[in-house]
Parts: sequence; C-alpha cells; structure tokens
Amino acid sequence: MFCNQCEQTAQGAGCEKIGVCGKTEDVSALQDLLTHALQGLAIVALEARNLGIVDNAIDRFSAQATFSCLTNVDFDPARFDGWIRETVQLRNDLKARVEAAGGSVTNDAAALNFIPAPDLAGLEAQGAALNFIPSLDENEDLRSLKQIALYGLRGLAAYVDHAAILGQQDDEVFAFIHQILATLIRKDLGVDDLVAGALKIGEVNIKAMELLDAGNTGTYGHPVPTPVPLGQKAGKAILITGHDLKDLQLLLEQTKGKGINIYTHGEMLPCHGYPELKKHDHFIGHYGTAWQNQQKEMDAFPGSILFTTNCIQKPRDSYKDNVYTTGLVGWPGVSHIGDDKDFTPVIERALALPGFAADEDKGEVLTGFARNAVLGVADKVIEGVKAGAIKHFFLVGGCDGAKPGRNYYTDFVEQAPADTVILTLACGKFRFFDKKIGDIGGIPRLLDVGQCNDTYSAIQIAVALADAFDCGVNDLPLSMILSWYEQKACVILLSLFSLGITDIRLGPSLPAFVTPNVLNVLVENFAIKPIAETAKEDLDTILA
Repeated sequence: MFCNQCEQTAQGAGCEKIGVCGKTEDVSALQDLLTHALQGLAIVALEARNLGIVDNAIDRFSAQATFSCLTNVDFDPARFDGWIRETVQLRNDLKARVEAAGGSVTNDAAALNFIPAPDLAGLEAQGAALNFIPSLDENEDLRSLKQIALYGLRGLAAYVDHAAILGQQDDEVFAFIHQILATLIRKDLGVDDLVAGALKIGEVNIKAMELLDAGNTGTYGHPVPTPVPLGQKAGKAILITGHDLKDLQLLLEQTKGKGINIYTHGEMLPCHGYPELKKHDHFIGHYGTAWQNQQKEMDAFPGSILFTTNCIQKPRDSYKDNVYTTGLVGWPGVSHIGDDKDFTPVIERALALPGFAADEDKGEVLTGFARNAVLGVADKVIEGVKAGAIKHFFLVGGCDGAKPGRNYYTDFVEQAPADTVILTLACGKFRFFDKKIGDIGGIPRLLDVGQCNDTYSAIQIAVALADAFDCGVNDLPLSMILSWYEQKACVILLSLFSLGITDIRLGPSLPAFVTPNVLNVLVENFAIKPIAETAKEDLDTILA
C-alpha cells in the first residue's frame, strides 16, 4: 500500500504497511480499486449527460462512494466489495442506455473495461496491482497536483453527500464530480491545467457548502448563541459523534420519553445551537473532545455510542460492543444501522448499560455563532473596530489530530491579545474551546462558528466585514490560522484559494503529497506558509 492523504502519514512521507489512521493494506487496495472503478463509471456518465441521460441515483452513488475513501470513514473490506461491484454494474447498465440512445463510449481507459475479480481476495490483489497513486503520473509535480485534485474531490463529495441527505442537490455539482474523476486518468495535462482544475474544485465546493448550509438552516433554523453544559446528569446516556444533523434529529425523536439523555461529542457540539434540535429537553450537553483524549473518554462513557460520518478514531475493543455506526461509516466487528435509521439497537444498548451514576458540573461553553448570529451584531463589531477596541480577527480552525504539535493552536488562542477576536470552527477548536478568554464590549472573544461543514458561514462573515469596510477580504485585519488532518480540510483550502484569499498559515505540518515545486506555486500565488515553531512567533509577526 501507499497512502499519504492525511496529515498524520507515517514519517511525514507516506504509510506503506498500515495506515496511522488504522487503515489496513487490504482496505487501502480496495479503496484504490473503487476509485479506479468510479473513473470508469464517470466516463460513461459524462457521455450519458451529452445525450440528456441524467441519473440522480448514479450521481448520489458516485458522491457517496468517493466520500467512502476519505480518511476514517469506512474500513470494512466487505462493504468495499459491495461498493466496487455496484459501481461496475451501474457503469455497464448506463453504458447500455447510452448505446440504446445512439451514443457510444469510445474511451480506451482501463477503468472503462475493468472486470472485478470473483472474490474479495481477488479484488484486494487487483487493487494492489494498480499501484494507484504512483500511476497517476510519472512526473512527480503533475502527480502531486492530481493528488491535490483527488483529495479535494473526496472532501467535496463529503459535503455533497451531507447536503443531499437534507434534500439539497445540484446537477452541475454531480457532473463536476464525474468530470474530475475522468480527468485524473488523462496524461496530457500540464501544471497550469491541473492548478486551474484544483481551484475549480474549490469553487464548486463553495457551492456544495452553500447547499449544505441551506439544508441545515432550512431544516433546523439558524443557530443561535447557546451555552452547552460539559458535565453530565445521572441517568442513561447515548453519545453521538461525527457530523450528521439528520441522524441526531432522528435519534432525538426516537429517544423521546425513554429516559435517555443525549450528549454530543466532537463536531456535533454546534448542533446545540439549532432551534429545532435544542428544543428536545433530553438533549442536554457535550461530552469529551475530538482527538486528544478520545479513546479514554469513550472507554469511560457508560452508555451507547453512535458514530456518524467521519473524523473519529477506530474504536478500541474495550468499548466496541457499545458502538454503532450509520451512513457510510463502517468498521469490521461494529454494528451498523441500516438506511431505515431505526436506532432501536442503540437505544436498547443504552438502556442496558449503567449510565451516569450522579450529576457532575464541569462548566459550559458557548456555541451557535454562525453567520446569522454574528452578522446580527455586525454593527457592534464594526463599531468596536472603528473605536479601536477590536484590533484584529483570527480564524483559528480546522481539523484536530493525535500527532504531537497541535498544542500550538491552544497556545495561539491563549496568547492572542485581549483586543483580538477569535472565530473558530471544526474539530480543531477542541484544543481550546473551553478556554475563558473574556469578551470585548459584550461580544465573546471566542466565537464558535460551527462544524467544518459550516465554513460557508465563516466565509460569509468575512465577506460581510469586507463589504462593511469597503475593502477586500485580504485587506481586513483578519488572519487565518488553520490546522488540517484529512480531505475536507484540503478542499476547504482550495475554496479559500479560489476566492483569492492569501497569507494563510497552515499546520501542524504541510501535506506530504505537495512537492517542493507545487508548494512554490502555492506560495507565489497565495502566500501560504507553515505555522511557526511557536504561536508567539506568529502572533508577533502578524501583529507587528
């Protein structure tokens, strides 16, 4: 195997025996084979579109299958067996429809004629034989740019799937996914072509995040500032983690009146700010962080645990019997809730477990400062800037991870001067989300915008401030200090680049799949830079 798509990749170069994330060599091969098969389906889907044949089921499937290859989503070989075979069946069926309509698919790409082996071991061998990442291009810089596109596409597919779950879809976005999958096969593209393609992925991702924002706010209302308890109450308990608001909604509805308290974990914390979710009186608080103490926290949780989407470590055997997954998430030996979203097994397990023995007060944190809430007090923010009370804004957000070095982000927030405001989002905030750093004129200095999925909100806040001060976003007293771990962070970075945003600091390390020459292109065009060794060094430079 070879995989270098996440920030924790072995020795900063690439995982070759087993993924630091827990991905095995066999699963890595199956993910490569699924991507290969999807490229064949994409070629046919593009030709079908030329004939006016658009199949939403195939579009949705393509996004889901692409998303399934993102870090920490699906590690179950049996599920990839199904994904691969379904991809090929869809390809063949669609090709027959194209030919029946008078069209033809003449591309000679191997992906178009791929035939799956009859068993799982054979599929694993086929995937390994692809040597997929090295085969993207012989030229290391072109290969690097294709990896940026592939990983950005996986992040885009995640947001597309999140939005589609809430009924928000766009045919042009689905067509673009197929276009990029097919383009990655080509060997006739140069650096300029691939850079432009990567920026286009970022641009399309903004549309996908806008759709997701519409789905979230249209279904559950605009988030409002909300204090969230960090302690617990005596009684039965279920912990929900991941990103999926609809799963949370269904869980809350199905547990109503059953004497079970629902706690969020990780990126589900911002859900407490949504009016249609917070109205449930058994939706009572937040438990744990995102990465640094996650396994110990889940070992100690006395109820059942529901994993939705990604961004969670593979569960230990010590608590695996209490874990249930939903949607695309899959691990061998972990119970999976089907598409009917009947959470009865989760509920029955929670009732069988002891729950919390006593109440415990651990304080609270604030969430719910999405675009509607922040722009609702924009006049106070603008007044604070003009009066000199607010000197600078920092967006400190992104992914969390287990590798050392992320204490930088805690230090940055703690050391930021008292006349600065910090916007944050995504699971990176769990390095500092409970820090008490005060307020400026009644505006909290630490504003939780939401999940990584809520980057659209952060962008709208920045654009609105730029409009208010009649300047560009790059001219604002605003600095972006980002952390990354997986592919949704990659596509968000591409989105920021597509908007022309410059001078971003990225850490804790730069992506291993970016070659020195490609990095030079990014530095020259966007002035991206690695975080400094210490937070103080970056603060001194920014505020000089």
